[in-house]
Amino acid sequence: MKWQALSPVRYRLAEGAFWDAPTQALYWVDIAGFKACRVLGGELHTWQLSEPVSAFIPTQWGDALVTLASGVHRLDLTSPGHAPELTLLCQPDPVPGNRANEARCDPQGRLWLGSMQNNLDAEGGDLPLERRSGGLFRIDHQRDVKALLSEQGIVNTLLWTADGTALLSADTLDGVIYRYPLGADGLPGPRQAWAAQHPRGAPDGSAMDADGYVWNARWGGHCLLRFAPDGSVDRIVELPVEHPTSCVFGGSDLTRLYVTSSRQAGSQRELDGAVLWADVGVQGQICHRYGG
Repeated sequence: MKWQALSPVRYRLAEGAFWDAPTQALYWVDIAGFKACRVLGGELHTWQLSEPVSAFIPTQWGDALVTLASGVHRLDLTSPGHAPELTLLCQPDPVPGNRANEARCDPQGRLWLGSMQNNLDAEGGDLPLERRSGGLFRIDHQRDVKALLSEQGIVNTLLWTADGTALLSADTLDGVIYRYPLGADGLPGPRQAWAAQHPRGAPDGSAMDADGYVWNARWGGHCLLRFAPDGSVDRIVELPVEHPTSCVFGGSDLTRLYVTSSRQAGSQRELDGAVLWADVGVQGQICHRYGG
């Protein structure tokens, strides 16, 4: 696969790649740079925020959600990048010192949000992780918040099986992607390990293709792992970056894979921190907007 940089920009901690099929736009964030980014019609738009932002997801009403340490906010996409207009939607995690991390919408348009201990200072520098205080929350169309899981390390990857009976979600601190059965009420049951630890890095964000295979970014692993529906490793996709963070299928036919990455202090690699893309010849699944 021939990987190329989407733009010359290199980010400190690019994350949360999201493809909006109706507008053919790519959304992502720079968590440590406090930026929400979008490419629409070939033009890059950036909104500078005042705190870490972990996800940037459009809504059915034409604005977008940004998930911040202070809560989930609506962002007016017509507001200028230097003065983004935010409206608080909800504050799902009540634990002091936590911040939002992975966020995705399910096929019903509900936002699922994983949190973690905040590991960034006021300038986006690293802070030590000292506790497993993260959780998983679901926000419905009426802004009602349902707490689903607690005592999580770093929640990453939120994917649903095609039949809607299970959630796949990783804890990066464990190095494991778990499978949670979903009951009739949509709540997760007892988890089981779905994809075990692997020497090629720790699990970060993921995308699912049309055949139910999971493409998982491996933090520190220079690669993506493609897992079969049973959790076995199907292939290793080498990348020209050390710390890939998330991936998403996009393009007009959903066969282009976009990969975000982090540029750590002291990195000597040209593409570390870039948003990458390659045509992979495999069709992916669509991303869902927030329905509220």
